[in-house]
Amino acid sequence: MNPLFSRGPAVHLRFFIAIIFSILLVIADSSFSMFTSIRSYLDTFVSPLYYLSNGPRKIIENVANSLATREQLKLENKALRQELLFKNSDILLLGHFKQENARLRALLDSSLRSDEHKMLTQVIAKLPDPYSDQVIIDKGSNSGVYLGQPIISDKGVVGQVVSVAKMTSRVLLICNASHALPIQVLRNEIRLLAMGRSCMDDLELEHMPLDTDILVGDVLVTSGLGGRFPEGYPVAIVSSVKVDNQRAYTIIKARPTAGLHRLRYVLLLWACKHKDTMSPNEVHHVANERIMQQSLNKDRIQASFFMEYNSDENRLAILNTAQTSNLSSSMLVV
Repeated sequence: MNPLFSRGPAVHLRFFIAIIFSILLVIADSSFSMFTSIRSYLDTFVSPLYYLSNGPRKIIENVANSLATREQLKLENKALRQELLFKNSDILLLGHFKQENARLRALLDSSLRSDEHKMLTQVIAKLPDPYSDQVIIDKGSNSGVYLGQPIISDKGVVGQVVSVAKMTSRVLLICNASHALPIQVLRNEIRLLAMGRSCMDDLELEHMPLDTDILVGDVLVTSGLGGRFPEGYPVAIVSSVKVDNQRAYTIIKARPTAGLHRLRYVLLLWACKHKDTMSPNEVHHVANERIMQQSLNKDRIQASFFMEYNSDENRLAILNTAQTSNLSSSMLVV
């Protein structure tokens, strides 16, 4: 007579079999990349969830902007008037700066490579795991994104793409503990590796010889080694140099220039079509020019505003119109 409820394998035996099966799957995936396409399909499947999770934040921002009070708009308008007066005096020097920049370009002969293609993308989510140091962007394989593609911002290197779906991609930041970036010191062309230590800490250039010529404040740029990141993009600024006399080496830390905690918009970068390496002097010139462009970005915006509205009467009329529309909208909200 068969029992009504037959006993299966013991719980310990099933647990042991599950562990063995999991280890075999991990080994197979790491050795043969068996589940790469499956992960890509899963990322594509969950991509709408990223947009849904980003929706409430956009709604809250829109509601917060629409609930601005009349007094806040008055204070903002007054601050803008004062800022405009200060900026007008700075704009007067724009012509001189443009001529000086043209002379420096001709002197250095270091124009940026023209075949660098960039695409603007938005960070729509950050992974909840505090140790992952990864973000999600709203561009995927449909936009031509590929694995290992470098990501930059207007201030420096951000990271690289580690997973690509149809509409989204996952970016590993340079501060991740598993990330290493070939760099060089802009001042003296010393080449080395910048290691991540989590985004709560600076990058680390460890186990350097005691006589290494690196100082606090030195700018670190990409060296181009490895062929992934183009040469000359700012990476970090040296924040501390400590000598370990017991182990006879120097521990150097550098703070990323890209502002990895406040990423909103970043740039996808397609590498140059040619593979010619640049000389150290060319890298120095390219990096200096990129840093100079960052500092002049705000002045260019002011210049375009000045060219369009070159008279004080027009600027005051624009401010008065903006004030009237803002006050009327605030009254409707109230």
